[in-house]
Amino acid sequence: MTALAKPQVAAALEGAHSGIAKHYLETLNLVERLHRQLLDVIKDELDRRDEREINSVQALLLFNVGDQELTAGELRTRGHYLGSNVSYNLKKLVESGYVHHERSEIDRRSVLVRLTRKGEAVRDMLRELFERHLGSLEAVGNVAGHDLETMNVALHRLERFWIDQVRFRL
Repeated sequence: MTALAKPQVAAALEGAHSGIAKHYLETLNLVERLHRQLLDVIKDELDRRDEREINSVQALLLFNVGDQELTAGELRTRGHYLGSNVSYNLKKLVESGYVHHERSEIDRRSVLVRLTRKGEAVRDMLRELFERHLGSLEAVGNVAGHDLETMNVALHRLERFWIDQVRFRL
C-alpha cells in the first residue's frame, strides 16, 4: 500500500470504527516492520561473524528447524513461510551444506530435512544473539517480561482471528 493510500484507508476505517481503527492499522504496520527489522538484526549478526554464504531469511529458517527433523510442509506451517520460499531456500541450504535432506521412509513423497553441523553452528549463533538480547531487553529496550506476555496474548488472538477469516471466509 502506498504512503498516499494509507491515510485514505485509515480515514475510511476510522469513520466506521473510530476507536480501534487507528490501533489496528498501526498494529498491521508494526508487525510488518518488525519482521523486516528482525531480518536486519540477523543480517547484521551474520555480517559481524563474516557469514556471507547465507542470507537472514535462510539463517532464520535454520533457527526454526532447530534440533528437529521436519518436512518442508511442516516448516511452511510452523515458520509461516511461503511454499516457494521454503523450497528455494532449502535447496540453497542443502547445496551449501547447512541442511541434510532425505526421502521419508513413511511417505516417499515427503522430504525430511535436518541441520548439518554447519547448520547447527548458524542456529547456535542465532540462539546466542537472542540470549544476548534477553540480557539487555529490559534495561536497554525498556521491555519487561509482562509486556511481552501481554503482547503475545494479543498477537495470538489476532493470529486466530486472521486464521478464522481465511478458514471461514468471514
